[in-house]
Amino acid sequence: MSTPVVVLAGFLGAGKTTVLNQLLRSATDVRLGVVVNDFGAVGIDALLVAGWADSTVSLENGCLCCSTDDGTIDELLTRLTTARRGAELDAVVIEASGVAEPAAMVRQVLSSSVPGVSYGGLVVVVDAVEFEATRLRHPELDDHVAMADVVLLTKTDLVSPEAAARVAEVCRGLNAWAPVVPAARGRMDARLLFEQRPREQRQLTLGELVGEHEHTDHLHTMYDTLEFRSTAPLDPRRFVEFLAARPSGVFRMKGFLRFAVEGFPQRYLLHTVGAAVRFERGGWPRGSDRASELVLIGAGLDADALLAELQACVHDGPPLDDEMAMMGVLRDTEGV
Repeated sequence: MSTPVVVLAGFLGAGKTTVLNQLLRSATDVRLGVVVNDFGAVGIDALLVAGWADSTVSLENGCLCCSTDDGTIDELLTRLTTARRGAELDAVVIEASGVAEPAAMVRQVLSSSVPGVSYGGLVVVVDAVEFEATRLRHPELDDHVAMADVVLLTKTDLVSPEAAARVAEVCRGLNAWAPVVPAARGRMDARLLFEQRPREQRQLTLGELVGEHEHTDHLHTMYDTLEFRSTAPLDPRRFVEFLAARPSGVFRMKGFLRFAVEGFPQRYLLHTVGAAVRFERGGWPRGSDRASELVLIGAGLDADALLAELQACVHDGPPLDDEMAMMGVLRDTEGV
């Protein structure tokens, strides 16, 4: 499995380092590497996150989005992914400077030649207190929100509920697809972004895949979780249509899929973050029942409607003798 690289962006003072620190503290079962891009000569942000991440590298007095062709991002990712000496990272977070251009950083990750890494999405941090005023001075912030896979709305505890709702509505108007997730004091659920891998190689149960806890006071109690399972294979065309039309309230989808197409017996592992979709193709574990199992995480989910749509993807006949039916899946499959 490849290591997802998530770009964490946001304007100066939006709360990116606070979000990152909270993420590092809460993601106790995830091995995270961090790239901190301090724009000034003194690496303040790097000092703030040092000690929490499993591995950290810092670029000081420069901007990663301006180093498009010099190999800097590949060098930093290589340093991170080789520093653990066998203990593979589950994810890497690149904290952009407050003046960085997210599109340029995303392009660098997408074009990276570092083996074993893949683009994991763009998270844009929006300051509920200052955003409306700041975007008037810096209209390019609208473009940043528009390209996000997830929008984190910080400092909602410092404004009225009505003001926070207005900012959230502006963000949804700029990007109708990306979920707008409240993150007061920088807190968010790490499961929205990262996979939690088992310490030993074994087949995961559905509960372990979700990473559920019994405690009711954890942040993830803000979110809904929906599970779907089918022993019959899925029609890939119908499933790709479901992915394209899924509501923005579905922040994350992950799980294993079996498709009803001749010549494609493999297991497909699905990851989605906001609008980003990624499949990974592999073999079925020996002795497994080869069932499709999905977990959906979001807010305000219409469980009955979503389950009905997923059930409509189930193929109840002989395998499809049409390899073109897999094109929508293969388009987003790594290594194909």
